[in-house]
Formats: sequence, C-alpha cells, structure tokens
Amino acid sequence: MKSRLATVFLSILPTISFLLALAPAVPVAAQQTASHPRVSHSPIVNHPIYFDISRPLSEMATAPAPQQGLHLAPPVLYPKLQQLKERGQETAPDGALQSSGGPLVSATLGLNLLGVGNGFPGYSVPDAPTDVNLAVGDTQVVQWVNVSYAVFDKSSGATIAGPIEGNTFWSGFGGLCQSDNSGDIIAQWDKVAHRWFMAQNTFQGGYMSCVAVSQTADATGSYYRFAFPQPGFPDYPKWGIMPDAYYQSQNNFGASGSSFIGAYACAYERAKMLTGDSSAQQICFQAQSNDDSLLPGDLDSVNTPPPSGQQEVYLGSIDDGSTTSVYEYLFHVDFTTPTNSTFTGLGDSMPITVASFSLACGGFGACIPQKGISDQLDSLGDRLMYRLAYRNFSGDHQTWLVSHSVTAGSSVGERWYEFHAPETSTSLSVYQQGTFAPDSSFRWMGSIAMDQNQDIALGYSISSSNEFPSINYTGRTTGDALGTMESEATIVNGTGSQVGTSNRWGDYTSMALDAADDCTFWYTNQYYMTTTSFDWSTQLASLKFPGCGSTTPDFSMSASPSTQTVTQGGSTTYTATVTPFNGFSGTVSLTVSGCPANTTCTLNPTSVTVPPAGSSTLTVQTSSTTAGGTYTLTITGKSGTLSHSTSVTLVVVVPSFSISSGTSSQTIAAGASAKYPLTVTPINSFSGNVSLTVSGLPANSTGSFSPNPVTVTAPKSSSSTFTVLTRKKTPAGTYTLTITGTSGTVKQTVKVTLGVTRR
Repeated sequence: MKSRLATVFLSILPTISFLLALAPAVPVAAQQTASHPRVSHSPIVNHPIYFDISRPLSEMATAPAPQQGLHLAPPVLYPKLQQLKERGQETAPDGALQSSGGPLVSATLGLNLLGVGNGFPGYSVPDAPTDVNLAVGDTQVVQWVNVSYAVFDKSSGATIAGPIEGNTFWSGFGGLCQSDNSGDIIAQWDKVAHRWFMAQNTFQGGYMSCVAVSQTADATGSYYRFAFPQPGFPDYPKWGIMPDAYYQSQNNFGASGSSFIGAYACAYERAKMLTGDSSAQQICFQAQSNDDSLLPGDLDSVNTPPPSGQQEVYLGSIDDGSTTSVYEYLFHVDFTTPTNSTFTGLGDSMPITVASFSLACGGFGACIPQKGISDQLDSLGDRLMYRLAYRNFSGDHQTWLVSHSVTAGSSVGERWYEFHAPETSTSLSVYQQGTFAPDSSFRWMGSIAMDQNQDIALGYSISSSNEFPSINYTGRTTGDALGTMESEATIVNGTGSQVGTSNRWGDYTSMALDAADDCTFWYTNQYYMTTTSFDWSTQLASLKFPGCGSTTPDFSMSASPSTQTVTQGGSTTYTATVTPFNGFSGTVSLTVSGCPANTTCTLNPTSVTVPPAGSSTLTVQTSSTTAGGTYTLTITGKSGTLSHSTSVTLVVVVPSFSISSGTSSQTIAAGASAKYPLTVTPINSFSGNVSLTVSGLPANSTGSFSPNPVTVTAPKSSSSTFTVLTRKKTPAGTYTLTITGTSGTVKQTVKVTLGVTRR
C-alpha cells in the first residue's frame, strides 16, 4: 500500500476540494427482486484532468535517492475492520483442504533473478510493504515495487534500466502524478496491442489515478499520460486489461481517508488511450459498503478474447461474514452512450458457492510466524489476491483463476479456484478448488495463472517458526486430480526474518503469463537476506511446464468432481472430459482402472470424437460387499500412440451406527434399580434392527432393554432404556457395564458405570 503516507492521509481533506468538485458524488440507483441481483444504473463519467505525451523514459529516468529519515510502514486499511474484530478468529472447517502433495511440481525454473530491493545495485529500501508486481512484454520484463521499478531483458535477465523512481513515468507532467510517489502500483502489458500500461494512484494532496500507456513495445520509450479523478482515498487499486476497456477497482475510503464507503469500479476507454486521445472517458460506479477489494478479470488468452459485448467479471468481498461464498460483479460499459453502462451485483447479491473457509489470521491480524524472532506477519487474509486471471477456451468454456489465504488447521494455506462459465454466459461456478497446505508451514500472499495447455502455476510466500520467509511455487497439469496441486518447489530460500515494519509483508504478488509463447509464467515476491527491518529483497523467476508450446496435435484428460463419497451398496458418477489442442482431431478410447472388488465401474460412452471437447460419464456401482475405504480410479484416454490419464477419488463408507448413553454413571443401594437412557444414531444412511446385550453385570442382578431390538431408520436416531435391577445380596462395588449393539456384521458398544452400596 501507500509507502510514504504514515498518517498524513487523515489531514488532506482541505487540499482536495478541487478534485471532488470535478467528480461529485452520484447516488447509487440499485434494483433488486427476489431472483435478480442489485444493479446500478448511475455511472459517474469523467475525462482526464491532465494529458500529455512524455519524452522517452530513458531520457527522464531518475535513480531513487538514498533513503533519509524514518522508514515508513503505514497501517493496513481494512474495509470491514470492525466486523472482522467482532467475528474474531473464524473456525469454519476448510472444505477443500489438500493436506498432502503429489509428485514434485513438473514446472521447472528458467531465469531466477534478484529484483529491486536490498542487494539490487543502486537501491536502498525506503518503506514497506513492497507492493511487488511485474509484467512481461515482447522482449522485456518490468518489475515495479512500491516506489521504484526496473526493466529486464526477457531472454538474458540483464538489467536494461533501473532502479528508477516510480513517478518518473510522469516527470514533467506536473501536478500530483509527478509529485506523489506513494505506491499501490500496477505494471501491465496490453497483450493485444503490445503496449505497456503503468498505473499509480495519488494519495497526498488529492486523489487521482495516473495512467501511462506506452507508444511502442519498448518500456523505456515515450508514453501517453493521463490523470483521472478519484472521489475519495483510492486504496488498493487493481487493474484488468480487456479488449473493450482498461478496468479498475479500488476501496474508496472517502474524502477524509478514514471512512470506508465501498468499492469504486471504473472502466477506461482503452481505444482512445492507445492513440493518445485526451477525450478518453472514465466511467465509474460507487458500490456499497459491503462490496470491497474487487478484482477485475485480466486477459491471458490473447488469441481468444472474451465474446464480443460480454460484461467484465469482477470478484471479491470474501470478508463479509460468509464462509462459503465468493462474490461476483458485472460491469457493462458503453462508451458511446455512457448512461447505458451498468454495474451488477451490489450488496453481495451475486454469491458463488465455494467450499467452506476461514479467513487467514481472522482477516485482520498478524499470525504468520518467522524463524528466530517473535514478530509475526500480516497475511492480508481479508481479500482475494491479484490477479483474477482470465482465459477463453473458444468453443468450450471460459475460465477465471484466483487465490487467497485461509486458515488451514493450525497454519495458513493457499485457497485457489478455477471458475468456469460457458461462452454464452457470465454465470460463474466452481470447476475445481483446493487449499494447498501439505504441512504445518504457513503459505500466503499467492498469485495464480493458467497457460494455453490448462496447466496452472501458483506462487506464494512460505514461513514458519523453523524457516525464514521464502518464495515457493506449486502447480498442476490437466492430468492431476481436480482440486489438487503437485508438491511445491522453491524459487529462493530466505535467510532472514522481518523485524517490525508494522507486521506488513507485501500487499500482493504477481504471477504473469508471457503472451509471446502463452506458456512461460513469471512470478515475483519478496524475502529477506538478513534478519532486520526495512531491508527486504525481491526475486523474479520464470517457469514453464513441459510440453506446453508444442505444436503437435494432442489432447488432455480431466475429470470432475475430484472426489465422490458413496455408501456401501450405492452408486455415484463422475464426468471425464477430453479436450483437444494444437488442432487434434480424432477418436479417443476410454478405459478405467482401480475399481474396487465387488464393484462395477462403467464408462458411457467408451470413446469420444473431438473436436469439440467431449465427455463421458463414469458410473460406479458398489455392492453390499464392497469394502469401505478410499480408492483411486484412473481414467485413461488413448488415440493411436497418444495416451493420457486423469485420476479421481472414490470413498466408500459402510452404513453403521453409534450408541450413546444419556447417563454414564449411577450409584444405587443394593436392591434398587438404575435406568440408563440409550440413543442409537445412524451413520452413513444406516437403517435396520439393532439387538442390544450387556456384559459386566454384578452377581445377583439382571439387565433388560426396552425396546429390544431397536429399529433405526436413517436419518433419525432411535431410543431404548437399559434397566439394571439389583438384589439385596448384590455385592457392593463399582462395575463397568458394556452395552453392545449388533446388526448383521456391525457391532458397536458403549460403556456405563454402576455403583452399588450396602445399607
């Protein structure tokens, strides 16, 4: 977040009246019915306050001045801080936990470079957090940390330029864009236009979005420069690039910077900005106070853009109290008739159901341990992490990927999602999801993306009381079971921990995809070389999955859901999908292996002809003698010499029951009786008669059950009363009585205690 703000943002109201006059507040007009989400029809339309064309960046570049005075680490601005504090640490179980890894991640590292930070020539760390992110162009990589950036050669890793002060992009521009350099930056590459897109908001003396769009593919060349107004303190801005617009969202904390109003979503007229047209429009919507930290979709599939006219998808608001929802929003922009623009989903009115989760560190605290010190790190667990990576697999489906940090047992893990929608729809649903937490280490601050082969890469920070904060990555191919990642690998091992800095550890990281080959991922994050304060380092690395980029016609296999649970004697189904790529055309024969004994596994059909993508239904029929347990079913597709497999998990549970007693212990005098209420509870849809017996009775006593047997019909429990009748000759003492319930081969017991005294 803002690097040089400390608390100054609380006192800047008098200086920004000129900006607010340019963008007066417009009430949100919301519509809602019982079956429709809320829609705003009240766009806020602006044009640039300033515009010009810069000299080549190589001529304006200014190295950062050595750090002087105090380092700064402003506090996190949590949109729902009070609600998070009232809820405290959530305890919802994780519904998608992956507690063990598979084979070592098959993506291998290419370049692995020291980025801007401690150790980078000519740079002195001034502040925290890093706000580290990057973008990949035709021949260059731009990495931008909080207030400085550098340009690297994509092939060799050599530094072309930098470190350079971030506001150098607006040198000579005048106004706040030139004078302010407060972080919350985004570097992007417009994959369709082959242009650089650089953005930074202003926070000191007024609120604006400063945008620079390069005239060429050279990051050190000239830029078209724009300054657009913002109505309030524009915290945590995030951008997504689509063919119809540049989309943005930020958390609006109002004129004073201290009162959260809601997410502020904007669309910028990309076509005009690419040509340096100063009449480019900014069309925005003010969302509601429970809408926050939204991410706009960001195009990765440059050759298959979204369907023409499709609304832009935003996701966010995971901190509203629900433990099973991510919220969707839709932005329809019309630059020809701006009043036709709409923003849909206000007030959390478009939930997407996901597996249950709890926000990492309660969503607002520091709980990440580090080696050697007691200082803990902030997970920023109240929001989705940049980017919302979008791909269109034309003719089949659209995909959106995103991640966030969640509680995983006693640690923190990386929850990730792959959402799907048909090409004709923006109604997202979960295709697969998982929480990567293979051990007790803490994983957070992730970023995720997908290549053309549907391989997924996920990078993140990792730390524990036994390890310094480091940078790791994992990933999966289409042959892996849905909802699972392969075992992780390391980009760089930290050799120090972070002291102080208000517990801040970045606000986001960046997994970018190289559009030149649509296969190579680039990831950047931070770490420490020594245990100290305000001396973070960063790393940027490329990685790639084997086989991606091949021009050989081929196909991939996938199956969903990844796991099904069936009661012994019951049945369940999976869907196996064959997806062609690189022009593959042909018939793929399907087989299944791993079916448990006394079980039938059937594929229908047993072959599919592609393209387009084809599917088959795997039906699993268990019997009354199928053993309970967990089984791996492998579905294999073959076409000529090509063969690919995917796996799913089958869990067979055996119907059973439990017995409990409402009274565990009683003491009576010899000659008296004692009663124990019993409850027989069905497990796994058990239904049947349960016969009851008892052992351990003392001499000169009898036991009886009423009723016996007990008839149980799932899902309801049934009751019986166990009565012990003693005689005056029953010996005094304490007795453990074992009550056994039997139904066929299933037996369950409960123990109660009887104390007998003599008068």
